[in-house]
Amino acid sequence: MSALTVQHQIYISVGSNIDREKHTKAGLLAMYQAFGDLELSSVFESESVGFEGDNFYNLVVKAQTRLSIEQVCKILKQIETDNKRQRGEQKFAPRTLDLDLLLFDEQIIENPIIIPRPEVLYNAFVLRPLAEIAGDKVHPIVKKTYASLWQDYDKTKQQLWAINFEWSSTDL
Repeated sequence: MSALTVQHQIYISVGSNIDREKHTKAGLLAMYQAFGDLELSSVFESESVGFEGDNFYNLVVKAQTRLSIEQVCKILKQIETDNKRQRGEQKFAPRTLDLDLLLFDEQIIENPIIIPRPEVLYNAFVLRPLAEIAGDKVHPIVKKTYASLWQDYDKTKQQLWAINFEWSSTDL
């Protein structure tokens, strides 16, 4: 079986705190165009972490692709750039759109990026939507389901609020 016929299951964290609704919807549309049908978690609002700034919208997207991890990362970076994402020396800063590949199948990968992303274990705004959309999946390193990781998470560390957010692939 050639590598091009393998369908990979990917999970992507989406965050925005600059013109949040516009950039979140634009990012979802671009991912739909790149990967096809998307499954979305609920959208949560959270306070910024690591800097003083406006609240974020966060969600996790599940998609299928035959692309390599390198190709997926390149597409996500281009979508961020197309949405005027500013990259600077500060790790924690306001952003129009932040797309992070969290999971690539059940693989453990160290290059070109670390998969599963370490933030899965310590950021509520990543873990909660991931647990919602992939609760029965097992973290390949800690060997616990994402649902049980969320259940055990200290929810006093980071507050999240579910928000009403509607999107369809026909949104422009």
